[in-house]
Amino acid sequence: MAGKKLTCLECGQLNRVPEDKLMAGAKCGTCGAALLPSKPVEVDPAMLAKAAQNDDLPLVADFWAPWCGPCRMMAPEFTKAAATLQGKVRLVKLNTEDHQAAGMKYGIRGIPTMVEFSGGREVKRQSGAMQERQILSWIGA
Repeated sequence: MAGKKLTCLECGQLNRVPEDKLMAGAKCGTCGAALLPSKPVEVDPAMLAKAAQNDDLPLVADFWAPWCGPCRMMAPEFTKAAATLQGKVRLVKLNTEDHQAAGMKYGIRGIPTMVEFSGGREVKRQSGAMQERQILSWIGA
């Protein structure tokens, strides 16, 4: 069966979605959660690692913390970018305050930092707060 592999960001189940159904409200076959939400999803390190490794769509992770002013400034811009990119790229957020080991694992030296994963590997990263148009440009949308 052809299609795109996507990890459900709620339950972790791997789903295969036919190309023509990607934008038709694709849902997880196990828990029913949207596979292509229009907003970034907060994930833990295990979910990030699984999605980065298995997903056929590019995955962009925003490493942030609630005490970080630039992170709070960028959050609504990241959300706008997620809506614009829905179906092409999935955007997720990882709270480095709650998951400090993840910051070390991914070599995060400053926040906010965005990391794009594709094909199971990191393909690029960018630190510093950005506006929606800058995020879209960086992603290549």
